[in-house]
Amino acid sequence: MGKKTAMDIEVRFGDCDPAGIVFFPRYHRWMDAASLNFFMSCGVKPWHELELVNGIVGTPLLEHHARFVKSSTYGERLRITTEVVEWRRKVFIQRHVVTRGDDLICESDETRIFCVRDPEDRRKVRAIPVPADILHLCQ
Repeated sequence: MGKKTAMDIEVRFGDCDPAGIVFFPRYHRWMDAASLNFFMSCGVKPWHELELVNGIVGTPLLEHHARFVKSSTYGERLRITTEVVEWRRKVFIQRHVVTRGDDLICESDETRIFCVRDPEDRRKVRAIPVPADILHLCQ
């Protein structure tokens, strides 16, 4: 396996629904932030800088599978542990595990790609093979 990173989240009142339970899209937002945090913690430049170097604009999400085990509420501290569990030619599978202490809150596997802008229509993006330099930094 490659590297693992951790990112802590403090749950705020506004993250919760009227019942005081974290609204599930918040987890997805936090996991997306944890994805970027993973790459930056491994030494990869932020996407806006990387685009100037090699054209990579980010790692869009292709699939997202989440399993929720326990709820959480405001005032709690959560930890998101992130790793890449599989590297393929053009895609990678990133796993996020959200915990509160020893309690598993949720876990998710995401399929993502590296992409660059299409040279013929810069409003579009296209997948590229996983860059060797980024793969090296993250393993």
